[in-house]
Amino acid sequence: MCIAMTFAPFSIHVPGSTANLGPGFDSVGMALSMYLTVNVFPSHEQKIKYFGKELESLNGAKDNLILQAASMVADAYDKELPCCSLEVESELPLSRGLGSSAAAIVAGIEWANHLLSLSLSKEEKALFACKMEGHPDNVVPSLTGGLAISWYDENQVETVHVTDLSVELVLTIPSFELATSMAREALPPSLAHPEAVQASAVSNVLVASLLRDDWKTAGKMMNKDRFHEPYRQQWFPDFTGIKEKAAEAGAYGTAISGAGPAMVSFVPAGSGERVCEQIANAFEDYDCKAVLPDVKGVLVQQLCLPA
Repeated sequence: MCIAMTFAPFSIHVPGSTANLGPGFDSVGMALSMYLTVNVFPSHEQKIKYFGKELESLNGAKDNLILQAASMVADAYDKELPCCSLEVESELPLSRGLGSSAAAIVAGIEWANHLLSLSLSKEEKALFACKMEGHPDNVVPSLTGGLAISWYDENQVETVHVTDLSVELVLTIPSFELATSMAREALPPSLAHPEAVQASAVSNVLVASLLRDDWKTAGKMMNKDRFHEPYRQQWFPDFTGIKEKAAEAGAYGTAISGAGPAMVSFVPAGSGERVCEQIANAFEDYDCKAVLPDVKGVLVQQLCLPA
């Protein structure tokens, strides 16, 4: 049951994200100019309607991340979520490693925050999101926009936030899905100490180069990851081919986007469409998109309805 409430309809606009950037496993992510949009209206019952071919399968599903996230926040403050009718559209393909789940979680948190007048800080929102997602690499950039380098330990989140990003991104998206749980099963339970030292050194140089906007060095480090790509590349038949074609076209570096199966290439500003076209011509079975970093993060705006 929920309580009917009168309020001005509003929209929640959440950017997708690409996580890891190679060796920044579970801690580094960047927001993308592809969006989840949730329009929220007053209602006498809790209703969520998904639009578009990509999301149709979610209609009627019991496990709804947007509602779960909103309910988690409401419960934490001993409040009841009002009845709402939600209309959901998304440019983010499901189970491709582009932050569709993280965007849904962030949307749910903003839904509760706005309607319950909680005035949560970005840090409080990030902690709720990380508790639900389990790690910060997708949810934090969807909240803040830009590049987010984060640490999370269940009780707190610390983030270094970067918005000065002179880079574009090219996404190479296959038609097949890959569940994050399956991709995680490919990872070893632990790394030997010498291997962990090398993996951490690569990650350290990646982060340092990102903070200096040195994408040439960052790209080199993307190709030296030891945390996850060596174990996950078995799921991607064109892993090596896409990396080679992207480098040939001028990309700084290419990595599995999140858990995959999409791959992301970081390219010089102004070259995204050209690099995308070259990759698309070589891999015709993939959907290739040139996108920009989103630097605004989640936005909540009042809906302007026709008179």
